[in-house]
Amino acid sequence: MMSQMPQPTALSKCPSCEEPLESGDRFCGACGYDLSAVPAPPDDDPTLVVNGSGPAEGVPWPVAEAAGAGTPSATHLPTDLQGTDSGGRELPVAASPELPPTGSPVSPVTGVRFDRPPEPEEYPLQAPDPRVAQESPTPAEGVKVCVACRAGRVDHDGYCENCGHAQPRERDHMEQESGPMAAVSDRGLRHHRNEDAFAIGNAVLPDGRPAAVAIVCDGVSSATRPDDASLAASRAASASLLTALPRGTHPQQAMHEAIVAASRAVNSLAAEPATAREHAPHQNAPACTIVGTIVTSDLLVVGWVGDSRAYWVPVDRTSLPARLTEDDSWAAQMVAAGLMNEAEAYADERAHAITGWLGADAYELEPHTASFKPDRAGVVVVCTDGLWNYAEAAQEMAEAVPLDAAARPLHSAQALVGHALDGGGHDNVTVAVVPFPTPLQGAGSA
Repeated sequence: MMSQMPQPTALSKCPSCEEPLESGDRFCGACGYDLSAVPAPPDDDPTLVVNGSGPAEGVPWPVAEAAGAGTPSATHLPTDLQGTDSGGRELPVAASPELPPTGSPVSPVTGVRFDRPPEPEEYPLQAPDPRVAQESPTPAEGVKVCVACRAGRVDHDGYCENCGHAQPRERDHMEQESGPMAAVSDRGLRHHRNEDAFAIGNAVLPDGRPAAVAIVCDGVSSATRPDDASLAASRAASASLLTALPRGTHPQQAMHEAIVAASRAVNSLAAEPATAREHAPHQNAPACTIVGTIVTSDLLVVGWVGDSRAYWVPVDRTSLPARLTEDDSWAAQMVAAGLMNEAEAYADERAHAITGWLGADAYELEPHTASFKPDRAGVVVVCTDGLWNYAEAAQEMAEAVPLDAAARPLHSAQALVGHALDGGGHDNVTVAVVPFPTPLQGAGSA
């Protein structure tokens, strides 16, 4: 490994951005990388805990409801959850997965992406670490302080005048509050850029009730411009929802239409100039996953394509939490086909290969949507796999969510990002925390 090799007397290229260096350089002139620092060896891949159990019988949890139905259906367990279209119809079970032909990044039979790149080398953390409290005094208005030494001023070129550290890009660490909810996205400890994106906002339904909207997208790293794909998808889906809900569109139908709008936005990114395709003929089209939620005073709607997830965590913690989505992944498909149990499937190196995504090279777009009527207050955690890799089971996610999440959603989102970074931060981490209010008496009952 690189960390075990003898340190050369002089570096010819920057270990971070590979820009040429001159003898005696202490910092990279392109990215500000500290050339005296030797990256620590990467941690082993985290062990994923497989959630093989759902809520116990008789324990109350959100009740699923098809779009437009007058009464909710029977209790909906996470192990029973199936993706539905906007009309509430169950999607067909996919055929047994097969391996792709040699040299092909996508299986023509199942549409599984097997072209995930190997784990990248560790990069130095350049974004603000949400685990570290900001103890330095508030800088004067208009003065930007270095995120590394927290003392030097940042010049117009984006470098610290004190330590020379290059400042993080805007997307390396993002935080936003909107009404009762909040979202945080971080580059993590391994990736050189943040390929996740989120969008949150509030709408008013025709009857005057508020509706909270949260969208989280994860760019497919092996595809071209994954960061552009996730940003385009999150913005398009959010704009679609914030337009449709005030018009009276049923939230589940609105979520379906939002995912279609996001897909179109990502597909449009594939229209590159002919010259660009000539220089990189084997690049995949931009692609990403998507998960979103709509929360009203009595209804919780989720929609997704890919392996980003939504979890339900009750405020009082007296009832069990639940995962509200089912991954479009190789492992989930193997379990659904009865070819493997969960432990076997998730132990396989192909477990996280996705079978559904947004992008021009996706074989077929199948938006999954589901609606629920919770019978108690709680929070919806919407996140990328950069978080749930460290809290896979619903109970693990609930343990990571602070007890005051409904009252302090931004603090809770920061804490969840910190949980992923403490676990290794192997991927970009994005999470939105959306409180569900205490239902009116009788809401959510059959």
